[in-house]
Amino acid sequence: MKNAAAPMDTSTEERIKVAARKVFLRKGYAATRVRDIAEEAGINLALLNYYFRSKEKLFDLVMLEKLQQFAGSLHQIMLHETTTLQEKVEQISAFYIDLLLAQPELPLFIFSELKANPQKLSETMGAKKVLLQSRFAVQLREELGTHQNQTHPLQLLMSLLGMAVFPFIARPVFQLVSEQDNAHFAALMQERKRLLPLWFDALLKTS
Repeated sequence: MKNAAAPMDTSTEERIKVAARKVFLRKGYAATRVRDIAEEAGINLALLNYYFRSKEKLFDLVMLEKLQQFAGSLHQIMLHETTTLQEKVEQISAFYIDLLLAQPELPLFIFSELKANPQKLSETMGAKKVLLQSRFAVQLREELGTHQNQTHPLQLLMSLLGMAVFPFIARPVFQLVSEQDNAHFAALMQERKRLLPLWFDALLKTS
């Protein structure tokens, strides 16, 4: 009897996880109620509590794990010892654009959680190691040093990430005023993969 029920249990648990991702992405952690997730999953509150004892436990499982996977891919690019700075910039640009085209709700979720709990999210994503101690950061400091200037490397990193992420945050407005559908927006973002490294290089040379 116990083994026969296992597939149904697995299906219910997965349905809860899928529902939780949708609600957390849409509302953020603080505004999400356990009842919201239960309603999204089409189950009662008691059943959800049977599988996941708290909202925090569910959040850690379905969202922080997702962010760790995301951060892991970015870490591989930025920590790589043999790729050049230019190659890293090209890979970062392509990585972000592909990711956000596939998951356009992710930037707003990350920003809302950074505001609500910056330490937890920063630790989960390994932000300090990536921003200050990665091979990318070392190469960027070395390149800036050849220009005899005082520009902080974070200035250029913030510019790169901002140019990659902001179009997705403002996507509804851009599409509305330019009367573009999703396909046209996606085409613009694909073109941006080529443009971002060029813009970053121009910033680097003038910094």
